[in-house]
Amino acid sequence: MTPDTECSEILDWLREVKDPEVPVVDVVGMGIVRHAEADKDEARVTITPTYSGCPAMQVIERDIQTVLEKRGFARVVVNTVLAPAWTTDWMTEETRAQLKAYGIAPPGKTCNASPFQDNNEQVVCPFCDHPEVSLRSRFGSTACKALYYCNGCHQPFEQFKCI
Repeated sequence: MTPDTECSEILDWLREVKDPEVPVVDVVGMGIVRHAEADKDEARVTITPTYSGCPAMQVIERDIQTVLEKRGFARVVVNTVLAPAWTTDWMTEETRAQLKAYGIAPPGKTCNASPFQDNNEQVVCPFCDHPEVSLRSRFGSTACKALYYCNGCHQPFEQFKCI
């Protein structure tokens, strides 16, 4: 196998690693996995957390090691890098669609706002696509999500903040 083929194959395997906080999306589609390579019996993966205090990163690292050890790698090295900082722009369109199907409004594209400020992003309900929603809390179940209420179908929902 060529190194490029190995990298592609490793990324395919890493799609089995789900985000522990949103189990319908994987770490490759989220843009958490930045690079993967292997030679002989060692795999090396570089990841960037969605934010520096993300409590899910230890679980993600362990799951990456487990998936690659299952594929025969005797040594798996997971490096965490913080710069450049992760951004929701690294999410794939498939991941955005998976978030919406799960009931979480996906973030908009190409944002430069702080996740802790109102960035005037148009949030629509992931259940009924109604555009009239009300922000209930800037923080949802995790710091990277905000809590909204739909004025159309009257469902509460979270939105993955544009970071």
